[in-house]
Amino acid sequence: MAKILIIDDERAIRNTLREILEYEDYVVEDIDNGIDGLALIQKNDYDLVLCDIKMNRMDGMEVLSEGLLIKPDLPFIMISGHGTVETAVEASKKGAFDFISKPPDLNRLLITVRNALDRGSLVTETKVLKRKVSKTREILGESQAIGKIKETIERVAPTDARVLITGANGSGKELVARWLHEKSHRNNAPLIEVNCAAIPSELIESELFGHEKGSFTSAIKQRIGKFESASGGTLFLDEIGDMSPSAQAKVLRALQESKITRVGGEKEIDVDVRVVAATNKDLLKEIEAGNFRMDLYHRLSVILIHVPPLTERKDDIGLLAQSFLEEICNDYGMPVKRISEPALEALRSLPWTGNIRELRNMIERLIILSDKTITDGDVKAFANPSAPVAAASGGSSQPDFDQFTNFQEYKDYAEREYIKFKLEKNNWNVSKTADDIDIQRSHLYSKIEKYGLKRGE
Repeated sequence: MAKILIIDDERAIRNTLREILEYEDYVVEDIDNGIDGLALIQKNDYDLVLCDIKMNRMDGMEVLSEGLLIKPDLPFIMISGHGTVETAVEASKKGAFDFISKPPDLNRLLITVRNALDRGSLVTETKVLKRKVSKTREILGESQAIGKIKETIERVAPTDARVLITGANGSGKELVARWLHEKSHRNNAPLIEVNCAAIPSELIESELFGHEKGSFTSAIKQRIGKFESASGGTLFLDEIGDMSPSAQAKVLRALQESKITRVGGEKEIDVDVRVVAATNKDLLKEIEAGNFRMDLYHRLSVILIHVPPLTERKDDIGLLAQSFLEEICNDYGMPVKRISEPALEALRSLPWTGNIRELRNMIERLIILSDKTITDGDVKAFANPSAPVAAASGGSSQPDFDQFTNFQEYKDYAEREYIKFKLEKNNWNVSKTADDIDIQRSHLYSKIEKYGLKRGE
């Protein structure tokens, strides 16, 4: 039920509006001055404000301006007994939804109120949907390294200091950049991302700075570059170590002067951009090799944040795996699967050359291929098909054949391991496992007893 606040210094008008609106089942509060009205707006959540323009203590236009600073999306309908076109225009410029004259026409009032409330609902829904679509994942982890990164983000994000993020591919550099933007005063402006490694060297300057029509063969129209698009916001230059030398020189100039020139153009364009860069390379070695400019490195690395590889924060794997498990199952619209502790231990033992990105992909694979509970057998079978299972866990990729004194011992060993794997894969559903391996259920029970197999072994 919509909640409406009336701000008017005439009691008769307040009473009339209250009667009309309460008859339509709206919840109504009223106050006789703008100062107390603003205090109520600060304290409570209203869906709409009806505000008189000419009032003692504080003018209605001031209430409108101050109220929108407190609640930017709150619809205001301005009311005045001295209505003029100029007043209506001024109210609209200041952000009012509409303007009506005293005494208000009943039908016009109710239609305007309904439209203002509908518009407010649409604004709220749009913001919720945008948050869902562009939701930035939390930086998960309880390791000391992750704690330090979070603390650095909190300190650095509110400033305009340039940040250089280093770390291996898939370790989460982009997520750090997103949180630097989310927690900055620029978060209402865009975060523009550029993967410098994915753009050919001959096109990188056009991508970053734009170009004028006819500046080169395929330039059939003017194009705005990423620096201009990000003005007022944040520009994230990913894989900065792969940028061409000529583009490095232009980026350096843009950082020094806050000005850019489009390819083929002569006009200097002012840009207000915070630059966050990331690389998986050792830029100091790249400088020594002559591949990266030292002056650009020092411009970019006002603040350095290193994101550790997953192998250096294995204690965080359980938390990350559970988060990905819930997220992916929800995306698929399926019940959230359970992951056993032995499965988590098996995940911790893997080499993780692809870091967080690889872990997420593995969890998705396990969700698709495993039963309700993900077991260590599932991890060994499905998690990293490109690597030998035993090698990932620190052992040999095959058993030690010297331990078997005859062929029958080896057959028994192989049969035991195969049955154990299938039972765990099927969450110890004996009937399903018997069907899978094509033997009688009674025969399978005999094998379980023979090899002393137990659930959770």
